[in-house]
Amino acid sequence: MGRRGKIHYFGRAANPPPSRCRIPHVTQDRRDPAPPRPATAAVLAALSGLLAGCAALAAAELAAGWLRPKAGPVVAVGGAVIDRTPAAVKDWAVRRFGTDDKLVLQLGILAVLALAAVLLGLLALRYRRTGSAGVLVFGAVGALAAMSRPDASGPLDALPSLAGAVAGALLLYTLTGRLRPAVAPADHCDDTGGTPGWDRRGFVLTAAAAATASAAAGVLGRRLSALHGRDAAASRAAVRLPAPASPAPPVPRAAAPRVPGLSPFLTPNADFYRVDTALVVPRIDASAWRLRVHGKGVARPRTLTFADLLDRPLVERDITLTCVSNEVGGPYAGNARWTGVRLADLLAECGVRPPSRGGPADQLVARSVDGMTLGTPVEDVMDGRDALLAVGMNGEPLPFDHGFPVRMVVPGLYGYVSACKWVAEIELTTFDAYDAYWVRRGWARRAPVKTQSRIDTPRPFARPSAGMVMVAGVAWAQHRGIDKVEVRVDDGPWRPARLAAEDSRDTWRQWSFPWKAEPGTHTLTVRATDRTGRVQTARRTRTVPDGASGRHSVVVTVE
Repeated sequence: MGRRGKIHYFGRAANPPPSRCRIPHVTQDRRDPAPPRPATAAVLAALSGLLAGCAALAAAELAAGWLRPKAGPVVAVGGAVIDRTPAAVKDWAVRRFGTDDKLVLQLGILAVLALAAVLLGLLALRYRRTGSAGVLVFGAVGALAAMSRPDASGPLDALPSLAGAVAGALLLYTLTGRLRPAVAPADHCDDTGGTPGWDRRGFVLTAAAAATASAAAGVLGRRLSALHGRDAAASRAAVRLPAPASPAPPVPRAAAPRVPGLSPFLTPNADFYRVDTALVVPRIDASAWRLRVHGKGVARPRTLTFADLLDRPLVERDITLTCVSNEVGGPYAGNARWTGVRLADLLAECGVRPPSRGGPADQLVARSVDGMTLGTPVEDVMDGRDALLAVGMNGEPLPFDHGFPVRMVVPGLYGYVSACKWVAEIELTTFDAYDAYWVRRGWARRAPVKTQSRIDTPRPFARPSAGMVMVAGVAWAQHRGIDKVEVRVDDGPWRPARLAAEDSRDTWRQWSFPWKAEPGTHTLTVRATDRTGRVQTARRTRTVPDGASGRHSVVVTVE
């Protein structure tokens, strides 16, 4: 201690020479010593985008479940896409995907969103704010779509998309920040002599927390959405349909021959086709439902409740419905027993007269709770046919998929001009004054059902054994009736099929044809003749604009 100079502790100088790197006051640096490789960074950035997209959708679902399920971005954007899709494309989608067309559309929207999320994640790796702003742009698109829907309930419909966008943008900004090297002070260096690297631990923890929170929000959102339909389900379960004042006549026993493979005479509710534009099936509390009748020539406008309809005399009728998107031989036709109120009687009470009796309105516009509009000729509704405001289907309240609590059923017309589901308003107007939803998209204003027939068995490309083969199917010409069905084998002569007994001219008619099949490949063709004497045409047309025409045929190989 007596010597002057530097003080040493354990042989080390107490005052070491100055260094050009000053060690910051931290206990531990959790950053990796070097940034991730470019390929690794790109993969993690893409993952960040996907996680941000999932968080956005989950937050939006949660908000929509709390506010209104139809305001969710996927449903809102999907509805906007449907509205702007050309009729030919919609027709193709129904033919290609059948009743799964809505699921395919939703999956397509999710796929597009996933791709966009990946691209935004890659963009945010280099331009962090720009990538995050891109998420906000998608949220704005969803908000605009929700507010533009025909059944939008107000500005609050924009909230789910906007809330989801904010959540996604913040998460993307945070995750991509963990991938970027920290900016060190000018006099700071690490042990390797380079700048600090990326926050691997922070990225993993944030990503895991975000994935967990997104899953939980998504599940909670779905449960909240289900709660919105709870009252509707309870109201449907409580409905007890009164006995009809005019019950349907018993179906003749001979109207439904027992042929394996032949469609049943009455189509079960679960098997009845469904073609509409609703991505989310409306679930309406029957006690809150109202029907407003008003418009041109309505001398006494009315607003009716569900109880008002049940208090009226109910009629029960077997009626076959057909979708205009049904191709020749297609599945979009079904026969059910409908219970409801005569629409013509209700209109007459409101002072409505058909055009043939001097009424000023020739079009009835039915509006659904989801904003769908269908235009029906007033003359057809009031000409004596059993046009119904239906409340029951095959002996039970209407299923939600088929219009609960009330829908329209008008025999003889394709569904897009007559079969409005979830109907909430009927307005009398003219065809010159207003074009309904499908008419604005290229379909015909008036659409009587065309005479058609279908082979149900044998199926196309079947391989029956040689000998007696029963060929069977259905034929329909609603409100005209079927008088004859004929079958042709290859280019042979037309031979009469056995017609089952007729239930009514508003239902399809089953037929069968015993065929002595010989080995080889054969083409079976069917045609029908309706009660006006009109033979089903051989001229093939597509479904647009007023329904397909042509004759159904199947090719089979007899062994």
